[in-house]
Order: sequence, then structure tokens, then C-alpha cells
Amino acid sequence: MSIESACREAFAPARAAVESGRIPGAALGLVARDGASAIELAGMASLVPEPEVLTRAHWFDLASVSKVVATTTMILKLAEAGRIDLDRPLTDAIPDLRQYDVAGAAERRLTFRDCLVHRTFFPAVEPIYTYGDDPARLRAFVLQREWRHGPPVYSDINFILLGIAIERLTGASLADWPLGEGLSFGPPPGPAVATEMCSWRGRVLKGEVHDENAFALGGAPGHAGLFGTVDGVLGFARAMLDGSILSAAMLDEVRSAQEGHRTCGWERAFPGWSGGTACSAATIGHTGFTGTGLWIDFDRGIAWTLLTNRVHPTRHADSGIFELRPATGDAVIAAWDAREE
Repeated sequence: MSIESACREAFAPARAAVESGRIPGAALGLVARDGASAIELAGMASLVPEPEVLTRAHWFDLASVSKVVATTTMILKLAEAGRIDLDRPLTDAIPDLRQYDVAGAAERRLTFRDCLVHRTFFPAVEPIYTYGDDPARLRAFVLQREWRHGPPVYSDINFILLGIAIERLTGASLADWPLGEGLSFGPPPGPAVATEMCSWRGRVLKGEVHDENAFALGGAPGHAGLFGTVDGVLGFARAMLDGSILSAAMLDEVRSAQEGHRTCGWERAFPGWSGGTACSAATIGHTGFTGTGLWIDFDRGIAWTLLTNRVHPTRHADSGIFELRPATGDAVIAAWDAREE
């Protein structure tokens, strides 16, 4: 079986979801360590205000997949270059973090690694965009706020702080980093997949970041804002597989469990996760709220990305994405293993 046939077989759950009307459109990309790849597409890039057929050239809002493709990679490259120590406090890069309580602020004791593995006390959700509309002022708000404490949870605040650290260390926006062809902070340089009819902005979002906090923070913070074509995401995955984007030491950081099932930035395979049950224990992945995801199985030497616009035209519908992701992962592994027999 060719890689094209394997991808076609693995796309069956997503194609069914599109044909049933649960999601408007979907793209599945499959890539091997040797560079062989295949892509399958179905459905619509947008339904409203105008229907538009999904193509390979369309750019998806990657949402929280930005955390691993962009921010985690940037932080690990800075560590690799000796610019930061992952186990040192964020204040090495952001000395003014909680600057009015230098001795007592718990935020000042958090490390880069704490934020990468979500080992902090920040809330899961915080509507930062409701506090104003000036990106610089909102960054100052994030840095100076006395955050309420809670148990460690997955929190965007961790990666907003990491994004600010990158800006301080490099003197440039995250959007200025060379990300590779087919990856860009918005607006994307090509046709875009529509996301939600945003009640706050009063329009269907297309080519502008879906995440409200990312929009308010200027479009290129650390937690969201990256757009990508299916080819662009596959290009990043291939570089992870062949070791050309990170050193062996930094790859160990993203492959090794450090806090439960969390690695530096990524998740490692665990029971009930988004990548399915058939992948190897050496698989890492991450998902995005808009309906995106990327998974890399290092043992098999393959990666797959499932990109959808499941929030179009609204997030308040049952898209079935939480069942679709693991079903797709299991279908990918089944098709790949059959190809290898």
C-alpha cells in the first residue's frame, strides 16, 4: 500500500464527518521520516457569508497548535543557544514580572519549564480581551496582575508569558521568526479557512485569529495566532522527525514526560488522549480549539495532522471533534501498519 492509499484510508472518519455535516471541511496530512507524504481534503473552507471549497492552498487558524509549532520550538532554540536555562526563573528574561512585589510574588519564582509543562497556578481561562484593546497595555496587565492561585491546569497564561519572554530576549515579535514555508502569524498570505461568527467582533472570522485574547494582544502572542497550510504543518512535522529543527537534547525535552503526560510544550500518549490508542508510547501531539491537531509517532517515524474548521460558523454545536481525532489517529496507524506488512 502506498502512503497515498494509507492516507486515503485514514481519512475515512473525517470524510464521514464532513459528509454528515458535523464539520464543514477537513484536511488530513501524513508524512514519513524519509519525506514521503500524502494529503486528503474534503468539504468547505467556508459556508457563510459565501460558500468556498477547501483546497490545499487554504490557510487554517492553528489555534493552540501554535504553542508547539512556534512558541515551544522558539524557547527550545533559545535554550539550545544558551540564551536561557529552562530551569531558571522567567525573570531572567522578564525582570519586571510582578515588579511591585519582588520579594513575595509567586509569579517571580516560576521557571520557563514550569510554563512549558503547565506546572503553574494560573487559571485555565481568563478573558484578557475584556480588560482593554491596547496590546502593550494588556501585556503589562498580564505581567503585573496578582493572579489567583489554583491547582496546575492547562493555561494559556503560561504561553503568553513565554511569548513575552521571547519578545524580550530577541527584541522582535514572534511573527518575525523564520517559521518555514506554509506557516505564518496572521493575516496569512493566501486564502484562509473561515472560523467563527464572532459575537464580540461582529463578523465571520477569516484570515484573522479566532482566539479573542490573541487578537487583543496583537495577533502574535505565545499561545495562539499561527496560521498554516496542511503542507506547512507537514513540513514542520517532517523536520521534527528527521531531527533537523531541534538538537537531540531538545528533542528529548519534547519526547520525555515531565509532568504527568506533559512534556516540554507537548502531550505524550496516554489513555484517552486525542491521538488514539494505537500509536506508540513515543508519540507526542497537541490540539487547537478551532479543530486542528498534530501528532508525531517517533517509533514509527510518521506524523499526521488533522485540520478542520469545526467552529465554523459557531463553536456552540456538536462537531464530534473529540471522537474524530482519536478515530483518525487509530485509522492512520492501522493503515500505516498494513502498509508495512
